[in-house]
Amino acid sequence: MQSYGQASLPGDVYSPSPQVLMRERIIYVFALILPFLGAIAACWLAWNCGLGVVDAGLFLILYVLSSLGIEMGYHRLFSHRAFKTTSVIRFLLALFGAWAVQGPITYWVAFHRRHHQFSDMEGDPHSPNLSGSGIRNRLAGLVFAHIGWFFYPERPNPARYAKDIYEDPIVIFTTKHYFLLQLSNLALPALIGGLASGSLWGALSGMIWGGLARIFLVQHMTYAINSICHVFGARPFRIDDKATNNYWLMLPSLGGSLHNSHHAFASTAKNSLSHWWELDIAWGVISFLSKFGLVWDAKVPSKPVLASKRAV
Repeated sequence: MQSYGQASLPGDVYSPSPQVLMRERIIYVFALILPFLGAIAACWLAWNCGLGVVDAGLFLILYVLSSLGIEMGYHRLFSHRAFKTTSVIRFLLALFGAWAVQGPITYWVAFHRRHHQFSDMEGDPHSPNLSGSGIRNRLAGLVFAHIGWFFYPERPNPARYAKDIYEDPIVIFTTKHYFLLQLSNLALPALIGGLASGSLWGALSGMIWGGLARIFLVQHMTYAINSICHVFGARPFRIDDKATNNYWLMLPSLGGSLHNSHHAFASTAKNSLSHWWELDIAWGVISFLSKFGLVWDAKVPSKPVLASKRAV
């Protein structure tokens, strides 16, 4: 994936060479298929062996950490600069985001910023709303927005959409060593599972639950925001695209599915802006850390600004 690290390409978009494109597509396939197989293996283990405390703990803890890495780190911090934090927390969020296996920060940020620039219009890398009307076309649009866009040859130019974050040494380090970080992604739960059980079987089970199956769920929760949250849900704020707040996905997405609110106020650190009962765990973590001086300058729209964009 050499294109992830290139910051000197001309234009807004580019297409990798056929050799690089083929290599990237092979990597995409493995990044999707291996977690899927792990999820199947986890279901088999749960049916035949039950779910132990260690495996459940690894799955839950690493799910929350890698989801925070994406929603709080890749998304709100690196893509939108919605708050500021310490170098240690920036590194941890970059590491946890890499554990979600959705590409290095430079790649993720470039795609996401272009998505905001052309949301649900021509030029949006993953809109589900550009395939035409009718059930068949709508389904095709959802599939494309969920995973099909990975294989599209056109790439947002990181020199155009992510140039600012190339100055960040944490971004440079985690991008350069992205594939090496994936070793820790699987080795850590395997090591903990093995030490807790004292067996190789425990290590394998830990890697399946805390590694592959967890990666599968984190990946598809993020992808659901691209697909489901541009079709199904509420639109409490007036915006020019079709982003929605999908309340069914609030908890597993840690607040990322409050997507209409996010598109109405893209640089905000808080997505729970429409109703008091909206659940935004990522904002809860940001707010908690701010009490100890570990997060500062968190952006939140004022009440008059919120009222001005309310849908009628």
